[in-house]
Amino acid sequence: MPAPTTSPDGRSFRVVAPVIALCWLAVFFDGMDVNIYGATMPHLLADESLGFTPALAGSIGSWTTFGMLLGALAAGTSTDWLGRKPLVTGSVVLFSVGSALCAVATGATVFGAGRFVSGLGLGGLMPIGLAIVAEFAPPRRAALATGLMMTSYHAGGMAATGIGLVVAPEHGWRWVFWAGVLPALIAVPLVLKWLPESPGVLFARGRAEQAYAVADRYRLERPSAQQAPHAGAKGRVAAITALFAPGTRWATPLLWTASFAGLLLVYGVSTWLPELMRATGYSLSSSVTFLMVINAGGIVGMLIAGRTADRFGPVKVSALWFVLTAVGTFLLRAQLPLGAAYVIVFITGIWLFSAQVMVYAATSRVYGPRERATGLGWVTGVGRTGAVVGPTLGGAVLAGGNAGLGFTTFAVAAVLGAVAISLVPLALGNRRPRGTESAPALTA
Repeated sequence: MPAPTTSPDGRSFRVVAPVIALCWLAVFFDGMDVNIYGATMPHLLADESLGFTPALAGSIGSWTTFGMLLGALAAGTSTDWLGRKPLVTGSVVLFSVGSALCAVATGATVFGAGRFVSGLGLGGLMPIGLAIVAEFAPPRRAALATGLMMTSYHAGGMAATGIGLVVAPEHGWRWVFWAGVLPALIAVPLVLKWLPESPGVLFARGRAEQAYAVADRYRLERPSAQQAPHAGAKGRVAAITALFAPGTRWATPLLWTASFAGLLLVYGVSTWLPELMRATGYSLSSSVTFLMVINAGGIVGMLIAGRTADRFGPVKVSALWFVLTAVGTFLLRAQLPLGAAYVIVFITGIWLFSAQVMVYAATSRVYGPRERATGLGWVTGVGRTGAVVGPTLGGAVLAGGNAGLGFTTFAVAAVLGAVAISLVPLALGNRRPRGTESAPALTA
């Protein structure tokens, strides 16, 4: 489904394509690093020198996502102060260093420390990438642009699975984590050279001429004092306080809840799908392949969800996608014929990942330009508590020998996400999302 080259407001996708492409590349490596853990899980559990058990492996998965929580909150709050480009660069370097630590680990403690460091970078990158795309994309195609960028996460997940299938059996799991160092060598130089800084951030720093030059180059609206982020520590506090202003005070916790449910699903499934399918009765190679299949579904789902959300609104799409995810994960309780299982996993991937991404698209419309980066940071950051719970919960359920209960748990989380995101328009009442006068209404 090709993306339109020009939005109805006249801004061209071609003009901002380099910016979105750089975010795509960075998030590709994000997805690769996140999914490397799940792709190597059978080999990690089989390596007696590490001393992994399913419960310990789940806890280490949660250390990663706890690092993501801290990284997302820190990045979302400080990006308007430090700038988008330095934080994108720092985030990529962090998760590359973390992958290197895992590659040289001789025990679970060092390995877990490596995953925690990776988590700091992984968590920091996502809200910044989302904020960049929300700022530069054509307003009436913002959900599509978000979906396009997030296809990279699943392409990275597929790459991780492919590396795990090809490299780990022959050369060991350590070489898979050495591949996780590539982002620092590939993405960082490109970001430093080509990624533009936010015009709003430049304006807030008093660099108005540079801000106007970037805005004019990418055909953005020139920043003004009313839209630019507040400067200094007081500005960062004001941006957080604004999330609970009268117009958004009830929408904010609902977005957090939807993000919690969505990220519990994303990281719980990414970490434990191979082992859950294996416990259901499928072979080791088939179980790992399921991870590639669900990520392939995720890529298709991003394109479908983005186009659909730009027409009908991200809230409606996210709610429906969560419900369909609940159905798909519940169906996986049964041991289906292998071909049917692949189909169900692929279709579930279409809904599962993009349900969460449309929560981000809705967030971009709820908050105005001044609070958007902070809002995205806190939605992704608080939502990371779900990512902390997901791997631990999956490990605990699997340790109990009940794979069916694991799939049921994920289905319940999907229902929670559907309810929370559905209530956001009611929480906003008749208030039109700030900074979206030229964009479609939140649920229209």
